Amino acid sequence: MDSSPKLLDKRLLTILGVIFVQIVGASMVLPILPLYARRSFDMTPEVITLLITAFFAAQFIAGPYLGRLSDTYGRVPVLIISQIGTAISFVMLGLADSVEILFLARVLDGITGGNIIVAQAYVTDITPRSQRTQALGLIFAAFGVGFIIGPATGGILSAVFDIRTPFFIAAIAASALVVLTWVVLEESVSEEQRALNRQKGSGSIKPAAILQNTPLMLVLFVAFMGQFGFGLLQSTFALYGEAVLYAGQSEDAASLGIGLILAVIGLGQLITQMVFLKPLVDRFGEARLITGGSALRGLTLFVYALITSPLIAAANGFIFAIGTGVMIPSSQSLATDTVDDELRGGVLGIYNSARSLAIIFGTAIGGTLFAIDATTPYWVGGVLFMLAVLSSIPLLRWKDAEAQSAVVVGK
Repeated sequence: MDSSPKLLDKRLLTILGVIFVQIVGASMVLPILPLYARRSFDMTPEVITLLITAFFAAQFIAGPYLGRLSDTYGRVPVLIISQIGTAISFVMLGLADSVEILFLARVLDGITGGNIIVAQAYVTDITPRSQRTQALGLIFAAFGVGFIIGPATGGILSAVFDIRTPFFIAAIAASALVVLTWVVLEESVSEEQRALNRQKGSGSIKPAAILQNTPLMLVLFVAFMGQFGFGLLQSTFALYGEAVLYAGQSEDAASLGIGLILAVIGLGQLITQMVFLKPLVDRFGEARLITGGSALRGLTLFVYALITSPLIAAANGFIFAIGTGVMIPSSQSLATDTVDDELRGGVLGIYNSARSLAIIFGTAIGGTLFAIDATTPYWVGGVLFMLAVLSSIPLLRWKDAEAQSAVVVGK
C-alpha cells in the first residue's frame, strides 16, 4: 500500500488555500505599513521598526500557547479565533488616527497570529514523516503565491487609490478565511486524541526538557540566528527601497517598485517549493539544506548592501527566496523530528517563538542600524546568517550519526 501523502487531498488543499488567502492579505500590508507610518504619522525609522517588533513580541508570547491549545482543543477552533483577530487588526490599521492605535493593532494581530503555526501542525498531522518536509514546503509554496500577488496588489492599491486601502482589502480577505475555515476545513486531531492530550498535558514541553534536547536546541539556535538576520531585512526593506533603490523617484513609484520586488521574492519561493525542494531533500537531506540555505541567504544580504539597482535587487531577492525556501521547511521538519508525535503542535509553537524572539531583536535594532546607514542592516544580517551556517554543522553530524545508527539496527 502506498503510504505517500495525497497532494490533492481535500484537507491539504483547504489548509493551503487558508494560508494563501492569509498571506495575500498580510503581504498586501507588508510594503505599505512602514511607508504608511512614516508618511501619515511622521514616525522615525527607529519607531517604525519597533511597530514591526510589537507584532513579533506578541507572537513570541502567544505562540507556544496557541500551538498547545491546538493540540488539546483542535486545530480548527484556534485557526478561526486567530483569523478573527487578524481581521480586526487590519481594520484598526486602516482606521487608525494615532500611533497608539497602530501599535495596539499590531499587538492584537501578534497575539492571535497563530494561523501559520497551527497550519504547520495541521499539515504534519495529515502527512507521514517521510513526506513531512515536502508537505511543509507546500506551505511555503502557498506563501510564494501569496507573496507574488499580495505585495504587488498592495503597491498598486496604494498608488491608485489610497495608502489605507490595502488594510481594508486585507481585512476582507481575513474575514473570508473565517468562513472558509468554518465551512470546509476538517479537524485533524481526533476527539479521542484531544482528550488524551488534555489528560497527559500533551503539547507542553518544559524548559528543562528543551535544554536537554540537544538536536532541538541546535535547530532553535540556527532558526534564531537566521531569523535575526531576516528581521533586519524585513523591518527596513521598504525604507531601504525608498532611500536606495528608488532614490529621487516619487512615493507612488517607490511603493509600486518595492511591492513588485517582494512579488519576485514570492515567485522564487513558489518555484523553490514546486521544483527544487523535493529533489534537494532526497539528495542532501534536511540538515544540509539548512546549512546551504543559510549560506545563500547571508550572501544575498551582502549583495543588497552593495547594489543600487532595482533590477539586481529583484534578481537577488529571487535567490534569497531559494535559500529561505530550502532552509525553513527543513528546519521545521527537523524540529518535529526531535520530539514525540503528540508534541508536534507544541514544538512548532516553540520553534516559531524562537523565530519571533529573533525578529523582536532584529526589528528592534533594524531602525537604529538603518539610521546609521541604509545598508548597515544588511551587512549585520549577512554576518548573522553566516553564524547560522557555523551553528548548523553539529546538526549535520547528528543526522549522519542517526542515519548510521538506523543502518546498524536494520542489519
